[in-house]
Amino acid sequence: MIERYSEHASNERTFLSWVRTVIAIVGFGLGVARLSQTSADIWSEVAMLAAGALVILLAFLRMRHVRRNIASAEPIDDTALTADAFLLVLVAALFGLIAAFGIHVSPQ
Repeated sequence: MIERYSEHASNERTFLSWVRTVIAIVGFGLGVARLSQTSADIWSEVAMLAAGALVILLAFLRMRHVRRNIASAEPIDDTALTADAFLLVLVAALFGLIAAFGIHVSPQ
């Protein structure tokens, strides 16, 4: 049995929930773009994918950091608040990108 299995499993579930959120947000934004009547510039799609990739990368780095803290024998002060806040800001930015994307591709 893996030592501290429940903590490791919880850490991985948190990472996967970030990935699932990014996939849903980016998929929704790209789906809206494909359903629009006008052709959109490629820059907005690339920006959406790049922002999603950045969120996934930061979530992965956070997961590795937390994994090391869980595996550590000594008690460690949890300082992941900055990373969590940054991830939340990036998700909010993804929502903003979707809004800008919708305005960009909407018929005028």
